[in-house]
Amino acid sequence: MKASKRVSLSLALTIAVSVAALSPAQTAEKPAAQVKADDVRLAVDLVVIDAQVYQQKTARIVGNLKKEDFILSEDGAKQQITHFSQDTLPLSVILMVDRGSCLDPFSEKVHSATLEAINRLKPSDEVALMAFSDDVEILQGFTHDRRKIARALDRMPGHREEAGHCYNLAFHDAAHYMRRAGNPDGRRVIIVISTVTTAFDCRGGPSGDEMRQALLESGTVVCGVIPKTKVGQMESGAMRAATGIGGMFGVKKTSLNKLAEETGGVIFNDKPEVMDSTFNNLISQLRTRYSIGFVSSNAKRDGSFRKLKLEVAPALQKQDEKLVVKTRRGYVASKAPDDRVDTLQPK
Repeated sequence: MKASKRVSLSLALTIAVSVAALSPAQTAEKPAAQVKADDVRLAVDLVVIDAQVYQQKTARIVGNLKKEDFILSEDGAKQQITHFSQDTLPLSVILMVDRGSCLDPFSEKVHSATLEAINRLKPSDEVALMAFSDDVEILQGFTHDRRKIARALDRMPGHREEAGHCYNLAFHDAAHYMRRAGNPDGRRVIIVISTVTTAFDCRGGPSGDEMRQALLESGTVVCGVIPKTKVGQMESGAMRAATGIGGMFGVKKTSLNKLAEETGGVIFNDKPEVMDSTFNNLISQLRTRYSIGFVSSNAKRDGSFRKLKLEVAPALQKQDEKLVVKTRRGYVASKAPDDRVDTLQPK
């Protein structure tokens, strides 16, 4: 999964990440018995990002790459990759189902496909279920018990035609829950099931900037599953037009596509009858991502946003087979250690 995470962010899990940095999943190049005290100190500043490589023409996923096949830079400065692995980390998945507006995206076919996808996850993967419209409800916290998720899916709240799509509130709450309760060793993913990809920000909730900050600090990849129907396409188109006009007058909006692009996620838009295949493709893509860790050459703990650029080495690029990397665009640097430790306390 889908994801990158800054282990010593402001508002991040410092202690949990120290454990993650020393776990077998992220120390493939160094046996646990050989980990020294220096590694414990470095763990405080370890940055881990997830990346996926695919062929530009065919969209075929590219596996079996090595650490030396990547070039990583932060704010233009080249970084040394110290941790590298693929398909070894467990997933922490929040399923977030939209219950607002005209059309219900959670049909019986989508319900069935969602349940099948959950049952295909590995035993080490954890899942939580949330529903949102004008507010957000956690129907089931993180669990490895698939039966609990199945029962929670059966308790899904009814569709509310008069309600909105409060993406700003939903992603903000999901990111904070992920940071508090998600497995610090795992890949963190939010999978949204909705009919629209753009929605007005709801008043009284966090701003779009606050929501994006929470996502960056949680190290979560945003993915979307949009059931493709004629009515749904009409609603989504109408919403894009409305938010476009509203934007001319300063009305804030959230774009699911933009969040996916910023966090290295993907959006699937398929017919309900092929949702089984859609979820299969999504989980497969999350599984084939590379985990790349580094300690920033910029030792300042100033809470700034730092741009990341990850590329495949030029030697692997062919004229007729260009390789493209999908990953997070950046992360938020840490602040004082005391600020990070405070966030370990539950709300």
